[in-house]
Amino acid sequence: MESEPEAGFDATLVADGVVFDARDAALLRAVDREGSLSGGAESLGRSYSRAHRRLGDLEAAFGALVARERGGADGGGSELTDRARALLDRFARLRAGYEGVAAAAETVFDGEVRSREGELGTVETDVGRLRALVPPDADGVAVPVRADAVTLHAPADAPDAGGTSARNRLDGEVAGVERGDAVARVSVDVGGDDALAALVTVDSVDRLGLEAGSRVVATWKATATRAVER
Repeated sequence: MESEPEAGFDATLVADGVVFDARDAALLRAVDREGSLSGGAESLGRSYSRAHRRLGDLEAAFGALVARERGGADGGGSELTDRARALLDRFARLRAGYEGVAAAAETVFDGEVRSREGELGTVETDVGRLRALVPPDADGVAVPVRADAVTLHAPADAPDAGGTSARNRLDGEVAGVERGDAVARVSVDVGGDDALAALVTVDSVDRLGLEAGSRVVATWKATATRAVER
């Protein structure tokens, strides 16, 4: 059985409001491997009805992805279209781009723990108060923020601080954009000594109009950030 993709991976493709992600890529690969949608869904431990509905949603947005054959001695089967294979290739390139740079792209903020709620703490830093998982009994900590955990928003579209699970929110200005084939590294000046790094798709760069001088709002979840004692 093919394993499910890891949760939290942010590489996605979007068409007509439908998001294609790692679970969808796994479903198409399973259909290709098993020769049918039902076999593919079963190999992933998913129900056929849900897989069928999801495939319908994907095809409405991305075009025909699975060619179905009816009847015959074996009851027919399914195979991927050229469009589906091109979509999988594009997603694989995007995912590889993320994995290739995510580990090295990190911003570290030094600060002091001001309060605690269980494992979560509020840390005072030079860019403001950040929420993070903090070690017990530590006062001075370093808060590393992985670039692939950061989401960038246009200021007018940014969620309210209290209306999202991404409790960390910093206003900033784009200092630079390094574009790759599928992924871009965006440096955001948030008022500290170091710029905050964020990894986004090049589609997001174009959609948000990100360039030096653009105003943005950066958000990330407290649980995605584990502080270490200094």
